[in-house]
Amino acid sequence: MSMTNNEDKKKKIVNPIDIDKIAINPHLLPYAHSVGGASIKPEDKGKLKGRALSAMNQQTDMQLSQIYEQMQLLATQAQKIQTRKVISDYIYQTELRFEPLINHVYHLYKKADQKLMLSLIEKNAWGKSGSSLHFLASVKLLADHTWELIDQDPDFDFFEQNS
Repeated sequence: MSMTNNEDKKKKIVNPIDIDKIAINPHLLPYAHSVGGASIKPEDKGKLKGRALSAMNQQTDMQLSQIYEQMQLLATQAQKIQTRKVISDYIYQTELRFEPLINHVYHLYKKADQKLMLSLIEKNAWGKSGSSLHFLASVKLLADHTWELIDQDPDFDFFEQNS
């Protein structure tokens, strides 16, 4: 009789959940598997890619613009250094009868015999004795021993003279 009781108990237990309506691995489903689960909506992959591509383009364009500005600044600095070098090469070919001091302004002249001369005297301070001199430029000696252009005769160009 005890056998029959166990068999009866087994027969009486019926699983109320339909096996066809449950998921074996619910975490792998592309949608919520219970009534209280979060709704999962499939995203438009084209829209996601479009947003990502737009953001990427905006960021890279901004970074490239910053690099371009930095390149422009470096190019400008390089041009200024090149200009100082050309002027310095030109001035060091002149007749120097004194030792120029750093951060002082000097004046470059062409004499009647076409030789160059660096002077302490400004173009307007010569009086009659400077009538044979042609003013070319006023320059300042910098700490690196290059010369910075302060003033220049508009008809004179260091670059044309150097070539």
